[in-house]
Parts: sequence; structure tokens; C-alpha cells
Amino acid sequence: MQKRRTWKARAVVKASLLVFLIIAVLAPLICLLFSIGSVDVGGIVGSRQFLESLKNSVLVTLTATAVSLVLALVLAWCIARSGLRKKGFLSQLLSLPMLIPSISHGMGLIVLFGANGVLTNLLGLNTNIYGFWGIVIGSVMYSFPVAFLMLLDVFQYEDYTVYESAQVLGIPKIRQFLSITLPYLRKPMISVLFATFTLIFTDYGVPLMVGGKFMTLPVYMYNEVIGLMNFGKGAVVALFLLIPAVVAFLFDLFNKDSGNASFTVKTFEIKKSRKRDFVCRVLVGVAIVLVLLPIVSFALLTFVEKYPIDMSLSLHNITQAMDMGTGKYLVNSLIIAVLTAAAGTAIAYLNAYFAARGNGVLARSLHLGSITTLAVPGIVLGLSYVMFFKGSFLYGTLAILILVNTIHFFASPYLMAYNAMHKLNPNLEAVAKTIGIPSWRLIKDVFIPQTRDTMLEMFSYFFVNSMITISAVSFLSTVKTMPVSMMITQFEGQMLLECSAYISLLILTANLVMKGIVHGMKRHRAAGRNGEEENGFEPKAI
Repeated sequence: MQKRRTWKARAVVKASLLVFLIIAVLAPLICLLFSIGSVDVGGIVGSRQFLESLKNSVLVTLTATAVSLVLALVLAWCIARSGLRKKGFLSQLLSLPMLIPSISHGMGLIVLFGANGVLTNLLGLNTNIYGFWGIVIGSVMYSFPVAFLMLLDVFQYEDYTVYESAQVLGIPKIRQFLSITLPYLRKPMISVLFATFTLIFTDYGVPLMVGGKFMTLPVYMYNEVIGLMNFGKGAVVALFLLIPAVVAFLFDLFNKDSGNASFTVKTFEIKKSRKRDFVCRVLVGVAIVLVLLPIVSFALLTFVEKYPIDMSLSLHNITQAMDMGTGKYLVNSLIIAVLTAAAGTAIAYLNAYFAARGNGVLARSLHLGSITTLAVPGIVLGLSYVMFFKGSFLYGTLAILILVNTIHFFASPYLMAYNAMHKLNPNLEAVAKTIGIPSWRLIKDVFIPQTRDTMLEMFSYFFVNSMITISAVSFLSTVKTMPVSMMITQFEGQMLLECSAYISLLILTANLVMKGIVHGMKRHRAAGRNGEEENGFEPKAI
């Protein structure tokens, strides 16, 4: 009888999680699809403005993706294959752009290279940052850290024994690179390419700030929905923005072998080379300087009276921003980020447990539903939520912003937990069933303690991305529920660039604090485990 009740409880929980995904993901997208039935799709798609925006998006995305991939590949190789010290710290510095909104990267270019930009005045430059090249540079700054971290992870799992064999046979380095490294990177590079392309193609933060008259498809959609309240036309554009994400999703779904799935016999052995390390040190150093430039410029503008007229140190900009409601909107952002992180981590973790540790239709459906969120860009998800939830008790509240952020950033934390679950002993459930331990107890006493570091990373991922996102919440926020990131465009529109810089610095600080807390908790846990081993306590076998 007890076993039957346990089985029923598991089935109810799994069914509830699946229903949640259907309501939060599938239903809004279906609503978006049906909304285009009443509009002239041919007229919209064939219009000069749409075609021009589509052409601009494709040109910008192809150019920025190519630059991002080359930059990410070079930097990932430098970190993984050189003798540089403090590699973890260097990787964190290179990933700093991921901690600020994409719109801040556009604003950073204005601060640096605008008519009164820091570098414009310092170097006497005559540049026009608005337009094609401005969007490309901003998009590269925004996207290359994602590609860099993905490729760095690939390099870390490369098997060194193949290279040892090549060295014994006397194969030159260049041939080793062409015949071993490139084939190994082929499939991961395709995944990274799709991910980077989708990220840039669907972003409207950078183009909105530095695009000028060079309009991209996401900005076109944003203007139609926010400016003209033309939801039907916005829905048509949204479907086009879905295409690269869907292609990327299908590729990863049917090509699970990412190129590094083979068993790593021996980790890569890095031999001494002063010339290689010097070149890598220079390349990484230059990249870090470029990454830090916008952040330094944010700090500069925040604490001067009025750039470039009065460069005296002042807190005037902070006071002005706070008087205009920054404090209230920061509280909104923190509430949204914390609750999204808490709810998202719990739901993603449960989904991962039942998908990874179970079998049958429900388990497979949960897995497919969870990773499907990868194929939905934030700007498309936000518009679909407007159409589906408008008029409901959720609409216009913080709750809907929490929900849309949970779904928008769901896939990556889910996959973190899913992969962690697969590493644990596959016989745990059978043993628990034999001795009469219920599933909830198994999760509480075994799975959570063993995967706590993963859960911390999941929490951090949800928090950071909820703080920086604009695309998913731009259609859903109100004057009362608006997150602080939305104030960047408002301040910039009022020519209060110093206040915009302060907002970017504020978001970066909040995310750095969260990263620091997570890092400290993980170090504390690691120190505790090491202490137990030194005192003669063996870790529990799983």
C-alpha cells in the first residue's frame, strides 16, 4: 500500500511539473502563433521596413558572430593551452560582460566613443559609433564571453593521449592542430556558432542604443509593440526571430555528441614555452583591458559632476538617480531576481531529478519540455506572455515577471542539474525502494547534499540573468513593477548618461556580490570536506 501511494505521489508531481511547462511555455507560444491569423502576413513580410530590418539583422549577426567566435577561440586556447597563472581569475575577468545588460554594452560604446566620449576626447578621435559597426562591436562585447566559456569547457575535456601518440610519431604541431584539434572542435564549434548567432540575432539592447537609423529586426519589433501597440505585426516579427533559435535547438537535440563526449584518459599536459606564454599573456591582457574599459567608464561617469564639462568628484548623479526612483526599482529587481532564483532552482531541480532518474513517457516529456525553452528568445517569450496572460490576475504584477524570467533562463540550470543527477549511483532508487525510503527523503538526504554546489550555481545563474535581462520583461513591466535595468534607456533618453552609467554599475555590483557569496559558500563546503578527510572521516559512498 505504501509503495502504491509513493508511486501515485511521484506521478502527481511529474504530471504537475509537465502541466506547469505546458502553461508557461507551450500555451503562450500557441497563442502567439494564432494571433497572426488576423493580420496581413504577406504585407508585413514584404514591406520595405521589414526587409531592410531583416537584412540589417543578418549582416550584423553574421559579422559579429564571426568576430566573437575567433576572439573566443583564441582566448579559450590561451587560457587552456598556456602556462598562464591565475587562469580561474582571468576567466572570471573575461566573463565580466555577462554580468551587465546587453543595453549597457551599447551605452558603454557611447560613453567611450560618442561625440563627448572618454576616448573620443582623450585621443582626439573623429568617430561615429552609431550604425552598423557600433552594433557589431557592442554585440561582440556582449556575446564573446558566452562563446569563450563554452569553448573553454570543451578544451578542458580534450584527451591528451592522442597528442602524445602524435608526438611519438613525430607529427608536427601544425599537423596535430589540423588533424586532431580541428576535428575535435568541429561539432562543439557548430553548437557555439548557433548559440552566439541566436544571442546576437535576437538582442535589441545594443541596437537600440547605438543603432541610430540602422534598424534591426528586434528593434523593429520593439518599436511596433511598445511604440505603436501593434501586437499582430510584432507577432509576425517574433516568428522570424524564433527561426535561428529553433534551428539551434533541433541541431543540439539530434546531435547529442558534442565532440567531447569520449572518455578523457589523460588531461592535457602543458609544456613550458616562453614564446607561447608571452603571446597568450599579451592577447589575454589586451582582451581584459577592452572588457574593463566600459566598466571603468561607467565608474568615471557615475562619480563626476557633469562629463565632460565638470570632472570634479561628486555624488550628484547617484542622488539624482535615487530621487527619480532607482531605489524602488532596484528593490523590484532584487525581489524578482531572488524569487526567480529560488523558484527556478526548485522547479528545474525537480524536473531534472524526475527526467534523469526516471523513465517512461512523463520523464521524457519533462526533459523535452525543459530544454525546449532554449529555442525561445526572451523578446519572443515576453510578447507571447502579453497575449496569453493579458487580463489574468498575474498580468501587471511582479509574479508574471518572475514567471517569465524563470522560463526564459530555465534550460541552462536544468541541464546543470540533469548532468549532475546522471553522475550519481544509478542504483540509489533501487536501494531506497528495498529498504522503504520514500523519494522525498532520498532527495533531501542524498541528492541535495551531493549536488549542493550545482544548486548554488543554478541559483546564481537565475539571479544574475534576472538582474540583467530586459528583453523578456520589457513588454510586461509597469511603472510599479519595472526592474532597475529598464531605467538605462529612460535615463539615456533624457540625456542623463551619468545616471545610466550608475544603473549599469549598480547591476554589476549586485551580480558580483551574488557571485562572491556563491564562491564563498562553495569554498566553505570544500574546506569542510577536506577537514573531514584529514580527520579520518571518509565521504559517504554513493
